[in-house]
Amino acid sequence: MFTIHHLNNSRSQRVLWLMEELQFTYQIKFYQRDEITMLAPADLKSVHPLGKSPILEHEGRKIAETGAIFDYLLHIYGKGPLNPSMDTSEGRSMNHWIHYAEGSAMPPLLMKLVFDRLPLNVNPLMRPLVRMVSNKAIKSYVTPQIANHVGYWSQALTKNQWFAGSEFTAADIMMSFPLEALTSRSPQAIPQVIQDFVAKIHARPAYQAALKKGGEYAYAKAQ
Repeated sequence: MFTIHHLNNSRSQRVLWLMEELQFTYQIKFYQRDEITMLAPADLKSVHPLGKSPILEHEGRKIAETGAIFDYLLHIYGKGPLNPSMDTSEGRSMNHWIHYAEGSAMPPLLMKLVFDRLPLNVNPLMRPLVRMVSNKAIKSYVTPQIANHVGYWSQALTKNQWFAGSEFTAADIMMSFPLEALTSRSPQAIPQVIQDFVAKIHARPAYQAALKKGGEYAYAKAQ
């Protein structure tokens, strides 16, 4: 049996979605973020030293990190529509996007989130100064970095219907979180091709099934 340690409003939603697409049977252990700090609860540390989600348990193994979990599950699944062979251009492209999603795409988005919240977490007398520094960092570094990535996503989705090519693969599941995160915060500034991609993945039956099982997820609603 697969067990997924699932934190609300987190990247672990992608693991639930992948499980639904693979049609694997699994159970969920739910965890809720602290409403003030938005951090994961301390009891997750009893599962893994970092106290983060997602964590997959299977046959006595505990696998952390979304990319590693995807690699593990796709290895069990074998070759198929979701997991094209690495001997093909689609397979190599899928592998790139799966690891790019966390390795390159997420850091500037997280930096923006941190800098946006930073002034709220300091003494009120210090807020104007901290806000000025935060705004400068966002304007001079974070925003250009995000724009560069958005251009990269748009180019890929304009060239092909999906990230790895003409067919839906695990790469599209992995890439969903950064695209959803950015689209939900500033939809007016997001190219139409990215908005169309997000709408398309939200319409997938497996995505909707994962939402209904996973519970609260700020970036989408169960239909």
